[in-house]
Amino acid sequence: MAWDFSTEPEFTEKLDWMRDFVKREIEPMDLVFRGPGDPFDPRSKARRIMKPLQQVVKDKGLWACHLGPDLGGQGYGQLHLGLMNEILGRSRFAPTVFGTQAPDTGNAEILARFGTEEQKARYLQPLLDGDIVSCFSMTEPQAGADPGEFLCRARADGDDWVIEGEKWFASHADMSEFLIVMCITDPDVAVHAGSSTIIVPRDAPGLEIVRNTAVGPKDEIGSGVHGYLRFNQCRVPLANTLGTVGGGFNVAQSRLGGGRIHHAMRTVGMLNKALDMMCERAVSRVTKGERLADKQMVQERIADSYTQITQFRLHVLYAAWLLDQDKGYTHRVRREISAIKAAMPGVLRDVVYRALHLHGSLGMSNETPLMDMWQYVPEMGIVDGPTEVHKVSVAKDILRRVDPAPGQWPTYFVPHTREAALAKFAPYLEEDDE
Repeated sequence: MAWDFSTEPEFTEKLDWMRDFVKREIEPMDLVFRGPGDPFDPRSKARRIMKPLQQVVKDKGLWACHLGPDLGGQGYGQLHLGLMNEILGRSRFAPTVFGTQAPDTGNAEILARFGTEEQKARYLQPLLDGDIVSCFSMTEPQAGADPGEFLCRARADGDDWVIEGEKWFASHADMSEFLIVMCITDPDVAVHAGSSTIIVPRDAPGLEIVRNTAVGPKDEIGSGVHGYLRFNQCRVPLANTLGTVGGGFNVAQSRLGGGRIHHAMRTVGMLNKALDMMCERAVSRVTKGERLADKQMVQERIADSYTQITQFRLHVLYAAWLLDQDKGYTHRVRREISAIKAAMPGVLRDVVYRALHLHGSLGMSNETPLMDMWQYVPEMGIVDGPTEVHKVSVAKDILRRVDPAPGQWPTYFVPHTREAALAKFAPYLEEDDE
């Protein structure tokens, strides 16, 4: 049995290069390009800066490392990808510069796995090259992320699908070349067998973006990058079905596991950035005649933050390692991914609030990154499934392995267990009596 927390020296060198590159070349972009769509939108002025940076990443062999060599990536396992995403989480622009931005990464993976040759030729290669943006449209206004309540339908009409219904919070829809839309294609069976994923070009007739939605109150209504969509007799060819008709749920599930690990490790990067700011503030600020760093309540908050971050980080890396071991979305992999997803918003809330509070009025102003971090707290509790859903999944998986007590009393009922222990050690006790 081997327990090892080390990283190969050659990969450590890559991580060191990434850490310096992100800090020196990418993080400054966060200060200049502040629009919610700037890291993703091909129309943004930021693209002119990102293009040469992306080429540097490609030349280093670190572009889209989640993909196999046949698709231009390195085929790294989740553990390596987790360590990389820990660094990428320090900047909004870093994932795009490294070709790992959501939702394009998951969309590329399912196109590679389920797409026809024609679909791959039209959509996959430009997506891999970073020339276009895509959208995964699943959630609905009345249903959220619960597929059992979806109402958006697609019916076959000749050689076309005709899509009717609404979708909500479809990230990057307005800037996308195409959308992958999850529709109910057979309402008479369970959603696991009656849903399909369909590729919808952005310019498809009948696709309307009612408005865009932003996260947080600082942007005007109608801004943001999350689309509220309406499909009005939207027609696309039947050939745009991704995977099999009725297999949409499996397609959707196949893109979620690794993505949730990447989200979690990027959150670790954000947490470490918050801790760095907290510590710098503590050793720099003097009040009541001593540094904040010398006050025990401040020391406690720093210690608690470090401990929470370390525990969360190790749990995420364990989930990544487990996914590498199982090579699939097994029961135990799903349990750990759900557990880290459920833990993520709580750790983020605790650490960012401590850092923000330690900075006083400066922390709640727009002159540090802390309030930007704060808005991610509720977001991380909702995206990729609500926290409560993941907690239920974890509990159910644990409980299904537990047998009920055989009688009135629990198996750990002390009068019974002590009686059994006395019987077990009776010969020794009798010897003592003699």
